[in-house]
Parts: sequence; C-alpha cells; structure tokens
Amino acid sequence: MKGEFVPPWLELLLSTQFFNTCTSHHNSPRNECNLFCIDCQAPEAAFCYYCRSCHHSSHRVIQIRRSSYHDVVKVSELEDILDISNIQTYVINSARVVFLNERPQLRGCGVLAIKSSPSSLSSYNCETCSRVLLDAFRFCSLGCNLIGIKRDVETVVANDGIARNDKDIEIDGSNGTANTNGTGKGIEICGANTGNEDEICSDASKNKEMPSSTRVVRHRRKGIPRRAPFF
Repeated sequence: MKGEFVPPWLELLLSTQFFNTCTSHHNSPRNECNLFCIDCQAPEAAFCYYCRSCHHSSHRVIQIRRSSYHDVVKVSELEDILDISNIQTYVINSARVVFLNERPQLRGCGVLAIKSSPSSLSSYNCETCSRVLLDAFRFCSLGCNLIGIKRDVETVVANDGIARNDKDIEIDGSNGTANTNGTGKGIEICGANTGNEDEICSDASKNKEMPSSTRVVRHRRKGIPRRAPFF
C-alpha cells in the first residue's frame, strides 16, 4: 500500500464492524462475523464461517481477530495483497499481527510519555496519532497508514501545482511581446535577446517619443515707405 495505489476495499475493511452475530446463522455455534472478502466488497462486508462456505468459497477472504478488544489481522494474510512495510507489527499468541485502526491512548501516552520517559531518545512515534512504537515504523495501524498516504498525496499534488505555476511564470518572462498591425504581420519586436534588435527597438521608441519639429515661416518686414522726390 503505497501512495500510487490504495486498494478500494481497504476503507471498507477499516469501517466495518466485526464480531456481531450472523443473522442467517443465529443458532449455529460459529456464528460470529469475523471474516472479510476482498473480492466482493459487499455493503455487509463481515460474515461468518457458514456464509463463507455458501457464498465465498472461491474468494480471497481474510480473518479478523481480537486483541484487547481491538481488531487485528495476521501479517501472513496481508503481506501478499498489501504493502504493510511502514506499519508496526506485534506478536500475539505466537502470530505476528497488525492493528486495523488507531487505538485510544491513556493519559501519559504518546508525546507526553516520550518527553517524560528516560528512553525517549530511542523511541519512535506514529506519524498520525503519535503513539509510541516499538520499532522504526511510520504508523501504528492500517488506518493511520491510510491517513498518512492521503496526506502525502495531497502534499505531492500541491507541490506539483506550485512548480507548474513557477514554470509558466518563467516561460512568460523569457518570451518577447510582439505587436501586430491587425493583419497578423509583426511591425515591431521588443525584448529580443540580440543587441542589434535591442538597438532597433530603442531607436524606434525614441522616434515615437520625440514630436516632429514644426516649421516656422517668417515673413520679412518691408522697409519704411518713402515718397519719390519732386523734380
């Protein structure tokens, strides 16, 4: 169970309530619903020993067990269909198991216990619920592992979005801006990389900014009129 693939039946397994009495075999001796089929994924996912013989004889079925009122599964039943390398395992009745869901913690457990414990330097914690772990694992149960996977996937998606936005900004900044005259043909290109084109752009802009000189027409004033002499 890694970030790239989470089986669709996992959330159903974690949300199913086990060890209820089977309504179809109420009077039978082995009528507790402690089995789960990963092929069917039916709404009523938990079923008993007799239901398995009738409806799930050829399916992949795992058995749920109890340890201190908490649901566990044998590692041997999960390791071929699920990646549980990041989950803390425990040995119960000579069998190595993993817990399905997060277990409630008493006072003095978790982070507070680590700070007050003399062996806190060698302790490990679940990344989801901060439960103290025995070995160097990331999570204490399948449920905490699933929460951690979803959080990692959201982080990766968010980082990819930020990286794409930064890349688009860099591309837009490196490209030049072309002005057209309405016919689709460029009449001026600015922001180019070569020095010659930069000089052309600067000259063109200067010509646009400087107003055309106005020609001043001056009329020379005539001299003072004088009368012709009389002869």
